[in-house]
Amino acid sequence: MIAIIRKEISNFFSSLTGYIVIIVFLVINGLFLWVFPGEFNIMDSQYAGLEPLFFLSPWVFLFLIPAITMRSFAEEKKSGTLQLILTKPIGELELVLAKYFSNLVLVILALIPTLIYYISVIKLGSPEGNIDHGGTWGSYIGLLFLSGIYVSIGIFASILTDNQVVAFIIAVLITFVIFTGFDSIAEIPALESVSTTISKFGINEHYKSMSRGVIDSRDLVYFICTIAIFITGTQWILKVKKHG
Repeated sequence: MIAIIRKEISNFFSSLTGYIVIIVFLVINGLFLWVFPGEFNIMDSQYAGLEPLFFLSPWVFLFLIPAITMRSFAEEKKSGTLQLILTKPIGELELVLAKYFSNLVLVILALIPTLIYYISVIKLGSPEGNIDHGGTWGSYIGLLFLSGIYVSIGIFASILTDNQVVAFIIAVLITFVIFTGFDSIAEIPALESVSTTISKFGINEHYKSMSRGVIDSRDLVYFICTIAIFITGTQWILKVKKHG
């Protein structure tokens, strides 16, 4: 499995894909946080905090992560190398996890440079260091788990088709629905009595909870279970294709 992870990461950076993903993520967030005037601009807000980063990142990742993961299985299926890989002494779950973790590593590499924003806000605070450190690190942890779900959805979408564009569209749609769809459903007046319960099925509710700096076991269970569901679904489809 480690060999496949290394191969996947190497493939990312042997082409422009890995570099483009990281650069695009940093440029988009950097422009909104430091250049474009408005509610997301840290200097305009006169408040030492990275809340705009943690609000924008899930939306940027909504498109970037499917762009990373769309090739995971779709490319292998189209080129015919998937069947070759499946003949090797590696289980379906190991292959899925290798694809999952290699994609997640790329996302983490995109997040690491944003620590520069964190250091900048610390220095710009009045007095220096006047920032909610607990909330900031809680938000980073929440964003990491959110990215984990996005990646699991992305590889699930990729196993469904041999067309990378179709895999991208499917991943974006599923991710969008799970991230914000349940919040929209909860706002329907007829469902007011169960709105809180409905919201808890969505990523956003748990992501916002962790962004307050409180690591609740219920939020962790939600993220881990959701990731497990999509990884298991990917494994099952892969097994069907292998023996079908």
